[in-house]
Amino acid sequence: MMHVRRPPPAAILACAFALLGCAWGGFLGWRQVAGISSPLDRLEYLTVDWRFALRGARPAPRGFVIAAIDEATIHEAGGYPLPRGVLARMVRALASHEPQAVALDILFLDLDKPDTDLELGNALRATRSVVAAVGVFEQNEAQADPRPGADPLSLVPRPSNVIWPIAALGDPVRTGLVNISTDQAGVPRYIPAIYRTGDSVVPSFALAVSSVALNTDPGFGEATLKLAARTVRMDLGYHLPLNYYGPRGTIRQFSAVRVLRGDLDPDDVRGQVVVLGATGLGLGDKFATPFDRVMPGVEVLATAVSNLLAGDGLVKTKFIRMADAAAAILLPAATVILMAIPRPLLGFALAGFVLLGWIALTCMTFAAGYWLSVAVPLAAFVPVTAGYGAARVLLDRSAVRRLKVESAALTKFQSPEMVGHILKNPRFLEQPVHQNVGVVFLDLSRFTEVAEALGPHWARDLLADFHALVETDVVAHDGYVVSFMGDGAMILFGLPMPRPDDASRALRAAVALRESLAAWIAGLPPVAKERLSARVSGHYGPAVVSRLGPAHHQHITATGDTVNVTSRLLEVAKQQRASLVVSQDLHAAAGASGGHAADDDAAREVPIRGRRKPLKIRIWPQ
Repeated sequence: MMHVRRPPPAAILACAFALLGCAWGGFLGWRQVAGISSPLDRLEYLTVDWRFALRGARPAPRGFVIAAIDEATIHEAGGYPLPRGVLARMVRALASHEPQAVALDILFLDLDKPDTDLELGNALRATRSVVAAVGVFEQNEAQADPRPGADPLSLVPRPSNVIWPIAALGDPVRTGLVNISTDQAGVPRYIPAIYRTGDSVVPSFALAVSSVALNTDPGFGEATLKLAARTVRMDLGYHLPLNYYGPRGTIRQFSAVRVLRGDLDPDDVRGQVVVLGATGLGLGDKFATPFDRVMPGVEVLATAVSNLLAGDGLVKTKFIRMADAAAAILLPAATVILMAIPRPLLGFALAGFVLLGWIALTCMTFAAGYWLSVAVPLAAFVPVTAGYGAARVLLDRSAVRRLKVESAALTKFQSPEMVGHILKNPRFLEQPVHQNVGVVFLDLSRFTEVAEALGPHWARDLLADFHALVETDVVAHDGYVVSFMGDGAMILFGLPMPRPDDASRALRAAVALRESLAAWIAGLPPVAKERLSARVSGHYGPAVVSRLGPAHHQHITATGDTVNVTSRLLEVAKQQRASLVVSQDLHAAAGASGGHAADDDAAREVPIRGRRKPLKIRIWPQ
C-alpha cells in the first residue's frame, strides 16, 4: 500500500498564504481593472507626485503658448472681466499672426453691449477658435472620481446641465467644457475627453481645441481617441491622465498686454495654439499640481491640450490596469514563496528585493510615460507578507520549542553531542563510512546470579546505576555509548566525527571505567559485592560506521574485525583473570602516554577465538 507523505507545516503555511495572496491580489486587481475607486487612490496619487519629483521637470513641447491675462493686462484694459471689445481686438490681433488656433478659457455667461458681443463673435468666427462652456454637476456628482463602475461609457462624466456661451456671440462658435476634476488633495489627475448630456456627447475644452487646431473631427475607438493621424490611448471613460511638464510657467506664455499694445513678436504666435486665460493670482481657478501648489487653471488646460496634440500624456489603459492586477496577484505569492526558503533572513531579503524591484520598475516606466500602479500591488503585498512573516515567526518558535522538547527527550537515549550533530545533519551516516575507531567493551561478570538473588526491581536499579556510571565516564572522555546490552556496553571513540586523539581517549576511558566500576562494586550490598566483577576490553583499528535497521527505526553502530576482536578480548580478560585487556594496537595508537602499568613491560600474544592470527595485548589484573 502506498503511503502519501504529509507535507511539513512550513510548506502548508507557505502554500496557504500564497493562495491567500493570489485571492486578495485578485480582488484588488479586479477593482483596479474595473476602475472602482477606493481609499488606495490617495496613496497612489501620492506616489505619482513622488514619481513626478523623481523624474523632474521637462520642457514643454513647442506649438503651445498662453496669452496670459495678468495684472498688467487688466490695468491696460481697465478692469476684469475684460470688456468684450477688448477681447475682440485681442482675437483679431492674434489671428493676424496666423496661429494654429485661438482658445479662450473665458466664460461668456452674461450679455454685454450688443455691438461688442457681435464684434467678439465675428472675430471668433474669422479664425479657428474655441470658447469655454461649463458643465453643472449635482452635489453628489461634482468632482466625482473619474473611474467608478465597469462600463466604459458609464465612466464618461454626465453633467446635469451645461451652461453655454451667450447666443449673442452668434453661430457657429466652437465650444468645449472647461470642467477640471481633482483628487481629494485638489490636484487635477485626469481631463475627460468627452461629456455626456442626455443622448449627445460634447467635447471637453482640451479636445475641442485639439480638434480645431488639426481641423478634424475626433474619432473614438475602444479606449482610444483618433485626431487626424494621431491616436491617443485613453484611460477608462475616455479620461486622459495628465502628464505635467513642470511648475507654473513651464508652458511658454506672454502677457496679453503685449497684444493690446501691438508689440507682440509674430513668431510668438505663428503656427501656435494660443490659449487666452487668466493667470493673475487673484483671478480664475488655481490648482495644486505635483510641481507647484498654485497653478492657474489655464495652464492645466494648456497641459491637457499639449498632451493630446503632442501625444505625450501618461498612458493608463486597460492593459496597464491588467498589468497592475497581475502584479497584485503575483507579487505577494512570489514573495511568500521566497520567504519560505529554509534561510529566513535570505528569504526576507529576497522578498524585499522583489518589492523594491517592482517600485523601481514603476518609476522607470513612469519616466517613459506609463503609469503602473504602486498602491494596488503594495496593498496586496503588505498584509499578506506581513501576516506570513508573523505566522512564520510563530511557527519557527513553536518548532524551536518542539525541537528543544524532542532534543531533551532524545538525549535520554543518545549522547547530547550525537543528538546535536544529527539535528544539524539529518543525513548523517546515510552512507557507510570507513574509518579508524577506538572500541571499548565491558560487562559485569555473574550478573545473572545477582539479579536472581536481588529480584527484578533491585536488579533494574542496579543496572540503572551501572549505566549512569558508564555514561558519566564515557561522556567525560567524549566517547559514544553505542548500546547497553543488559549488563554490558559497547562504546566507540570517533563519533560523530573522527579525531586525532580517539585512541588516547579510548584508552583513558577504559582505565577510568575499570577504576570506577571497581569502586562502585565495592560499595554494593554484600549479595552483589561478593559476586560481581567488571571486565573491560579495548582495541583500535579500521571499522565501517553506519546506520543499521529499517528506514523507520535505525541505530548507529560500527562493524568489522576491530569490533569483533574487542568483543573477544572480554573472553581473554576472563581467561587471564584481568579487569582490563587492551590491544597493543590501541596502546601504541594512544602513544602509551597514560603512564599506566600492565602486568609486565612487554605485550604478550594471545590467540583470539575465530581469528587465525594471534593478537598482542596488555592486561590489568583484577
